[in-house]
Parts: sequence; C-alpha cells; structure tokens
Amino acid sequence: MSFNGTEIILLCYPLHPDSCPRAQRLTGVKVAIYAVMLLMILMTVFGNLLIIISISHFKQLQSPTHLIVQSLAVCDCLLGSLVMPYSMVRSVEGCWFLGDVICKIHSSLDMTLCIASILHLSLISVDRYWVICDPLRYRMRITNKTVTVLITLTWIFSSVYCFSVVFSGVNVIGLEALLLQMSCFGGCVLILNKEWGLTCFILAFIIPGSIMGSLYIIIFNVVKKHAKVLSVKVSGVNSQSSAHRERKAAKTLALVMGVFFICWLPFSIAIAVDPLLNFVIPADVYEALVWFAYFNSACNPLIYGFFYPRFQKAFKALIFTYICGFNHSDTLTFE
Repeated sequence: MSFNGTEIILLCYPLHPDSCPRAQRLTGVKVAIYAVMLLMILMTVFGNLLIIISISHFKQLQSPTHLIVQSLAVCDCLLGSLVMPYSMVRSVEGCWFLGDVICKIHSSLDMTLCIASILHLSLISVDRYWVICDPLRYRMRITNKTVTVLITLTWIFSSVYCFSVVFSGVNVIGLEALLLQMSCFGGCVLILNKEWGLTCFILAFIIPGSIMGSLYIIIFNVVKKHAKVLSVKVSGVNSQSSAHRERKAAKTLALVMGVFFICWLPFSIAIAVDPLLNFVIPADVYEALVWFAYFNSACNPLIYGFFYPRFQKAFKALIFTYICGFNHSDTLTFE
C-alpha cells in the first residue's frame, strides 16, 4: 500500500515497536480467501461429524473397520474445529494474535492431528488388506478391542511425538540466527531444521505412503482376480453384482490413496526441501501448501459419503430423521 509515493506498512500490533507486518492484500482478495477457507472448514467439521454420528447411531456400522474410520473422522473434525480457524486468520492476515504459548499449542495440535490422520489412513489400508487377502484370519484376530488398542497407540504416539518436538525446541536447533533475524511480535511459524524436516517427511509421508501404496496395489490385484473368477465361473445376476461390488471397492481404495498423495505430496516435499535450500519458499506458497494438505481432511467424508453405499444409507436416514422429521432409521438395513 502506498500514499503519495510512500509505502505504508500495516502492522499486526501498531503500538508495539517489534510488531510483525500484516500481509498486504486487497480487500476483495481477503474476502475471497476467507470464503474459500471457511467453506473448507465447514466441509471438514460437518462432513466428519456426519460420519461420527452415523457410526455411533447405527450398530450395523460398528465394525473394526468403521471404528478406525470413526477415529479418523474425530481426528479430521478436531483439525477443522481447533486448528484450521486459527490457521485461517494467520494465513490471511499474516498475524498471530493469541501469544507464544497458544502458538506452540496450536502448532503441536496441528502436527498431532495431521500425523494422526495420516496414520489412521495407513491403519485402514492394513485393515482392508487383511479383510480382502486373508478374510478367515481377519475374523478370528481382528476385533473391536484389538482395533481400539491400535487406535489408542496411534493417538498417543502422534501427540507425544509432536508436543515433545515443539515444546522441547529440538526442531530449531541450529536455526538460532535465522530465528533472531525473522523474530517479531505477532508471528507464529513452525520451523523445522534439516534433521527434523527430513524426519517428518519420512515419518508422516514416506512410511505411511509406502504402506498404503504397496497394500492397495496388492488389494487391487486380488480384487481384479476375484472379479474375473466370479465372472468366469458363475453366471447370473448375483455373480455380476459381486464382481461389480469388488471392482467398485478397488476403485474407491485407489481414490482414497490418490487423494492422499495429491494433497500431501507437495507439502511433504516442501518440509523436507525448504530447510536444505535455506528456507527460500515464500510464506504465501507455504501457507497454500498447508491448506492443500488440510483439504485431505475435507475429502475423506466426501469419499465415504459418495462411494460407500452403507454410509449413503446412514447419511440419508440421519438427514430424514433429524432434519426432515421422518423416522425410518429403525427399519434401515445394511447389506
């Protein structure tokens, strides 16, 4: 912004001598960005709430697989309600108005819920592998109690790892000069040094992505073989519908994996590469990559809602019951 040829810099805290500068954006651009981010937040919160309520309400959906899906939805819902609104203000305004302690809590929660979400997606891929590739052992070994233990360990690991990294300060060792140079009042930036940037890249993307990718490739091949056998050996409507269901399940798994890679790959590469290049990625680009990764949490309920018939029935029943006032959920059947 300029006035009579002189550039005017807006500050986050105009009365503070060390205030960070506000992001210089046109009002129309700000409104547009706020609208897009707010829409994403609402999609994330209410879409995942619908999954949580569906699984809690219908006993037919309370299987080991759906318990993992429900925990994933809780994780994504918390991300949308506790993290994304504050990230929205920081991204648009370029300012943090809640102090250093809340900044650290926000950064820790952000890391915790993102890593927990990714690990839950890995758990779902392992669960699907067992269901499709070894169904007999799955029924004997995988119970609701077993899955609850795995989910609890996932939450504990994610929270302990992320909060300890942020509050111990190990992620900024060796970056003291850079922090001193960019330090200002009203900022909240999570910086990772080379070691921890690479660690997060491996832990939060490479390992889960490799697990998901390899297992889904195996699952996809097994499903193709099953569908081919069903179509060759047996004739009739039942065999065709079974083959169709298996193909659809394989396509849905591929969609889940594809959305995960599309949303998380750019941000994960940025985390690993930026410290090596002395932090050359512009702040706006980095924030855009963060929100692109957040978008995965908004996509998960859409995938389940549009591609899983059980969730479609549950969503319709809940909407008719609690919004339209027609109660037919008691007669709902899941096949």
